Amino acid sequence: MKFSCLVSLYKKEKPTYFKDAIDSILNQTLLPNEIVLVEDGKLTEKLDNIINDYVNRYPELFKIVAFDENRGLGLALRDGVLACSYEYIARMDTDDIAKPERFAKQIAYLSDHPEIALLGSRITEFSIDAEHPETITQLPLSDDEIREYAKSRNPFRHMTVIYKKSAVLDAGNYRDFLWFEDYDLWVRTMQKGYKVENLPEYLVDVRADDDMFARRGGWKYLKQDIKFQKFLYSSRYIGVGDFWLNCIIRTIMRIIPNWLRVCVYKNKLRK
Repeated sequence: MKFSCLVSLYKKEKPTYFKDAIDSILNQTLLPNEIVLVEDGKLTEKLDNIINDYVNRYPELFKIVAFDENRGLGLALRDGVLACSYEYIARMDTDDIAKPERFAKQIAYLSDHPEIALLGSRITEFSIDAEHPETITQLPLSDDEIREYAKSRNPFRHMTVIYKKSAVLDAGNYRDFLWFEDYDLWVRTMQKGYKVENLPEYLVDVRADDDMFARRGGWKYLKQDIKFQKFLYSSRYIGVGDFWLNCIIRTIMRIIPNWLRVCVYKNKLRK
């Protein structure tokens, strides 16, 4: 089964993190047939040099989609999906590390279950060394469990998913929805009736330092959080009770000090 790997990059990414992420794709036991790399705005010289090196070494593998201005992840991925040549698209972030067997396991499962339009996995999280993860995330597995879980929390980790291009386009593709680009797409895909699942295995090592949790706090994030809850309610994915409960919990999580937010995420929302 042929498939694309979709990656979006912008200038603030750390070159060493980006290189680790791409190397983890190239070290897969099953390579993608193409890597679609979206350059979301002008990059730094170091990032450009890394990309040029990869393209020179793997000229048939990389497809570069470059934009002069940074437009945000949602719009970058929207155009990235359109540029992908194959029905199955694997997502990967530019600061995480995929396990060597990730693509092989997911593609094998999708080959045996062609009815699934969106497949993710569980993850491990680390702040310093991927070989020594500090927390794990145990996400729901079945379609029914995921649909229920999505009423209160994101049921997929973006950097783990492989989805059908046709299903994503039918759902409306990615939208410009800051910090909720993926969650927004998952809900719309499920509302179209497509079957979704997570594998029980931990297939991606995800960077999760204190800065990541800090970005999930503040009034700007809360504003987007409430906006997304309004979308869930207006689209009838959740009822009024879920809407108000979600808003209360998220308001608390966004305004508490970061050290407390880190404790809650790592001790209550992770294992």
